[in-house]
Amino acid sequence: MSTTATTPEREVRLAASVDRTIRLITTGKAAGETCTPDLAEGPWEFDAGPAGYGPGSSMGDVIPTGSPRQGALPAEYREASDAELHDRIRAAKATLGEKVVILGHFYQRDEVVQHADFTGDSFQLANAAMTRPDAEAIVFCGVHFMAETADMLSRPDQAVILPNLAAGCSMADMADESGVAECWEQLEEVYGDLTATDADGRVPVIPVTYMNSSAALKGFVGRNGGIVCTSSNAKTVLEQAFERGQRVLFFPDQHLGRNTAKAMGVPLEAMPMWNPRKALGGNAAESLADARVILWHGFCSVHKRFTVDQIERARAEHPGVQVIVHPECPMPVVDAADAAGSTDFIVKAIQAAPPGSTFAIGTEINLVQRLAAEHPEHEIFCLDPVVCPCSTMYRIHPGYLAWVLEELVAGRVVNRISVADDVAEPARLALERMLAAKPPASVPVPAGSTIAAATDAAAARSASTATAATGA
Repeated sequence: MSTTATTPEREVRLAASVDRTIRLITTGKAAGETCTPDLAEGPWEFDAGPAGYGPGSSMGDVIPTGSPRQGALPAEYREASDAELHDRIRAAKATLGEKVVILGHFYQRDEVVQHADFTGDSFQLANAAMTRPDAEAIVFCGVHFMAETADMLSRPDQAVILPNLAAGCSMADMADESGVAECWEQLEEVYGDLTATDADGRVPVIPVTYMNSSAALKGFVGRNGGIVCTSSNAKTVLEQAFERGQRVLFFPDQHLGRNTAKAMGVPLEAMPMWNPRKALGGNAAESLADARVILWHGFCSVHKRFTVDQIERARAEHPGVQVIVHPECPMPVVDAADAAGSTDFIVKAIQAAPPGSTFAIGTEINLVQRLAAEHPEHEIFCLDPVVCPCSTMYRIHPGYLAWVLEELVAGRVVNRISVADDVAEPARLALERMLAAKPPASVPVPAGSTIAAATDAAAARSASTATAATGA
């Protein structure tokens, strides 16, 4: 913890620390359960081992061949105490001054977030970096696709740095450019020329990729008339896509696509799943002809952990509890919850609620535990009783942050993320289309009403203050 923090600040930081919770549980000093005892190890323990996402929610997911690997972190950072690392980070930041800006995603461990200049979701952070034009380096404490987006939106002379190259995203990896291109070719065999328009001026298919995807896939949709969406503007994006296309190919997250389209009235039978390992995605040509939304077989392993049983248990044990989940959760979970929305939506809903509210939250544990620590006026807990953070977000540790910052002090740039111009140009086009697809603002309501009203008010405030649509 910070040696300069006041006692109240230190108490909040201790309560917010999932890392501390994991250590207490694994050493038997606190009750609870983690999904693996390996979470108590330093992430550098897994850098030199077999390729994988690391301990946590995605540890069972198959990592693609050739995924980025992180080299050995120098021993001085692996062996330093928490207090020493925090002191070194603060000293490096003070030396670098305006030359560096640190971005911390909502899902980062609190030991990293406390050093961030901006905290938010992926697209909020990419836009936040643009407010620091004098920064020579942007240190993105998130995952790989987020750093790519920041690189595409920043100036060419600004270096975007990912503290641990092994911080990828298993959901983003579930759809790659070659697989989506093969799908596109097969769809052309079914629908004919994908650039041809019908009597209403619509093409057969509009590709839509979630923000949680590689720059290459953003480039693919940019080249093929498609658009990027976030978890908060997915409905607006689909509405616009249906105006220009007869149907949508949505990737990589099936759940966000299904939940959004279902809420728009698209029947489930008109949303076939595309399995990239099977011909025609495992579908008959007839079912594809009747499709409105073709869903890619991808998912977030964090949000897949939440269940209807967890919601029912929360309601039984906490009468009056308000359940909010992320739309990356499976459809039955979203249907059973009181509300569903992006990370920023969840934050704003809690901020808008009257004191004494009880919330069960279905999203990544680092955000949930931080919200609980920062809002003692509420009772806030994670739907999943098992502590199981995002595997790849958890690969970022204060040791890596101290290392990349001190390398910058020494005049060296390490772990730079760069997107080639031929990919970045069409990807920026898809991102610009996303920016234009702003969700409608809700009307604010007085605090103290139902969760639906509170979340409407929160969304309205978010829409009026954000620089761009919010993301995952």
